[in-house]
Amino acid sequence: MDKKLEKIVQALQEQFGSSVEEFRNEAHVFVKAEQIVDALTLLRDKFEFELLSALTASDYYPQETPRFHVIYQLSSLAQNITLQLRVPVNSDQLKVPTATRVYDTANWREREVFDMFGVVFEGHPDARRILNPEGMDGHPLRKDFPLGYEEPQFTFNYDDIDLKKIYAKE
Repeated sequence: MDKKLEKIVQALQEQFGSSVEEFRNEAHVFVKAEQIVDALTLLRDKFEFELLSALTASDYYPQETPRFHVIYQLSSLAQNITLQLRVPVNSDQLKVPTATRVYDTANWREREVFDMFGVVFEGHPDARRILNPEGMDGHPLRKDFPLGYEEPQFTFNYDDIDLKKIYAKE
């Protein structure tokens, strides 16, 4: 791990009791949901992480505790380093405080995570779907979301597929 990054990770561990995983010279710092806004504010104000370069989530289904990780990728352009914060979230408590007060770019990214994974960002100024229609049930990037399937048409199964197709009625 980079020497500059070691000091930052150590400060996060001391202040928030965070656990850390290191992978290929990158630090992944785990923060509790209720501490994420304070951690992001500290990183922005004290350690010059001026850019929230990515905000996403990952689903570890069938694991239930924690099922999701909300992932914040931060960049410090001044120091030329990146840091990843991860917030583990259980499937029965899908709520994380919004980071829009710390980083303006979190607005649309949090909406995307809500739309695709179903993670609710408490206090978000415009919490609604962004990619899918409002009335849609489910969240497409969850691993238990049902997959749509249409059988490909070939010469040997043309008649079977043709019977299933819906044609316009005159």
